[in-house]
Amino acid sequence: MAAEREEGVKLIGLWLSPFVLRAKLALNIKGVEYENHEELNTWDKSELLLKSNPVYKKIPVLIHKGHPICESMIIVQYVDEVWSSERKQILPVNHLERAEARFWAYYIDDKVFPRLRDHVSVTTQEAKEKAVMEAAAALQPLENFFEQSSKGNPFFGGDDIGFVDIALGSFLAWITPLEKLDGIKILRDDNLPKLTTWAQHFCSHDAVKELMPDSDKMVQVVEFFRLKFSTA
Repeated sequence: MAAEREEGVKLIGLWLSPFVLRAKLALNIKGVEYENHEELNTWDKSELLLKSNPVYKKIPVLIHKGHPICESMIIVQYVDEVWSSERKQILPVNHLERAEARFWAYYIDDKVFPRLRDHVSVTTQEAKEKAVMEAAAALQPLENFFEQSSKGNPFFGGDDIGFVDIALGSFLAWITPLEKLDGIKILRDDNLPKLTTWAQHFCSHDAVKELMPDSDKMVQVVEFFRLKFSTA
């Protein structure tokens, strides 16, 4: 879908953030063109960010017609609702399925993200192997949910990317370089076969390919943070 130009849409973010990627994916799926405000790094926060999100002071922030919307999955839901007419729906139409999608998005941030964050911070081989096992264990309930949600289709959202796909798929930007750097697979056919296949479909989707951060650059990012953690 060609991007639709609309005045007053701005996204405050940073290219390496999986949470910012969620907002970008939602806007891309809906075909909304926006002004991208790139923060310099994760610690020097711009005046625009501090003004737009004075409570948490975190990215991403979507500014629409002068009003800031904060928190990644709230932004995704907002984009889905505001640009809804005759466009691909990100959240399911069915109320029960919508509630389930929100639950699993919360689970991903509550259980999966901390495991990946821990994985980034470790340096020894033993710690890396333990981190991979813990990440895989956190992903196992999503492996089970995928069969129910996808109904035989490639995505949690069915035949196209949906709310849970965006929530989990954004972290592939970090999972892939971690696997590449450490030589240890988190997603494998012998432990998470459905999610392994899903990840391939997700990364090859037209709405994702142009936004997914370069894997080699992300490897450098992981190395930088590991050095920072090891010297802290």
